[in-house]
Amino acid sequence: MNFEHTEDRRMLSDTLRRFIAEQYPYATRDGLARSARGYSPEFWRRYAELGAVAALFSEADGGLGGAGFDIAVVFEELGRGLVLEPFLDALVVGSLLADAGTPAQKELLAGLMEGSLHAALALAEPESGYDPAGIALRAEPDGDGWVLDGEKSLVYLGAHADRYLVAARSQGRPGDETGISLFLAPAHAPGLTAHGHALIDGGRAAQLRFDRVRLAADALVGRTGQGYPALERALGRGLLALCAEAVGAMDCARDATLDYLRTRRQFGVPIGSFQALQHRMADLLLEIEQARSAVINAAAALDNPDRAVRERALSAAKATIGRVGTLVAEESIQMHGGIGMTWELPLAHYAKRLVMIDHQFGDEDHHLRRYIALGRP
Repeated sequence: MNFEHTEDRRMLSDTLRRFIAEQYPYATRDGLARSARGYSPEFWRRYAELGAVAALFSEADGGLGGAGFDIAVVFEELGRGLVLEPFLDALVVGSLLADAGTPAQKELLAGLMEGSLHAALALAEPESGYDPAGIALRAEPDGDGWVLDGEKSLVYLGAHADRYLVAARSQGRPGDETGISLFLAPAHAPGLTAHGHALIDGGRAAQLRFDRVRLAADALVGRTGQGYPALERALGRGLLALCAEAVGAMDCARDATLDYLRTRRQFGVPIGSFQALQHRMADLLLEIEQARSAVINAAAALDNPDRAVRERALSAAKATIGRVGTLVAEESIQMHGGIGMTWELPLAHYAKRLVMIDHQFGDEDHHLRRYIALGRP
C-alpha cells in the first residue's frame, strides 16, 4: 500500500492548515461556538472556495475527489482546528443525494460545494440508540405525497439548516433494515419545528418535531422503503470522516502535551524529564499511530465493493478511535494537571471533541459488536 498522498492532496492539506491557523484561531472558534448559530456562514463559504467541500465528492458529481483519502485529508485538518462548520452533514447528505437522488435532487450538490446551502442529516431519535435502522418516525402516503410524523434528536446545527435529509419509516418496525425511506424536507415546512441547544464540545444541535408535515412526491430520495443500503454507505463515509477528524485532534492534543512537559518545571527541572511521564507519553504516541493506521485502512477500504470488508474496516477504525481518543483525552489532561480542565486552554476542547466523536454514529462498544456481527472476511 502506498502511504504517500498525491500532490493535489498535499496541497489541499497545506492550504487548509494555513487557512485555519491564520484565519480560524482558537479565539475565533470559541466565539463561534458560543454564538446563537454555532458556526459561521461566512467561513462555510470560504472553506468551500478553497475546495474543501468539493474534495469530498467525485468528479462525476461535480467534485474534486471523493475517494477515502480525500475525505481523510480534509477532516484531519478540520480536526486540528476544531472546525465547527457543517462538513460532516454536507458529506453524508451529499453522498446520499449522489447515490440515490433524482437529477433534480442532485442539483443541490452544487450548493453544498459552493457553501451556499446548509443541509442537515436528521437520523437519530430519542429511542433509536446507535442503530441507524432504529427509525420510528413515520412516513405515510398521502395522495401524491407523504406525511411525516415523529421526532429527531441531535441534528447538528439543525436550527439553522436550509434542508433536512430525513430518515423515516414507511414500513415495518424500528430495527428493520427494510422499510426505511429517505426524504428531503425544507426547513420551514408547516408543522416542522426545531429547538436548538448547545453541545458540550462547542457548536449547537437541534431537536426536530414533525407534526403531520406534508411533503410532495418529489421529496422522496431513492425508492420507497429501500433507503437503508444508501444510508449505510453514506454513514460509512461519515465514519471515516469522524475517525480522520479525531486523528487531527489527537495530534494537536499530543503536541500541546509535549510542549507542556518541556516547559513546566518541578523541582528545578522540566517535568518531561521524569521517567514515569516519558513512559506514559511514549505509550500515548504508539496508540495515536495505531489509530492513524486504522484510519488509513478504512480509507483504503471505503470503496471496496465487498460490503463485509468495507464495513468491518470502518467499524474497526471507529472502535479504535473511540478507545484511543478517550485515552488521549484523559492522559493529556492528567499530564497537564488542573490547568488541563480550564475553558481557556484549547486542550480541554480537544478532549471534549474526542470524547464526543466516540459517540457520533456509534461508540466503541457498538462498533466492536458490529465488527463481530459482520463476520470474518
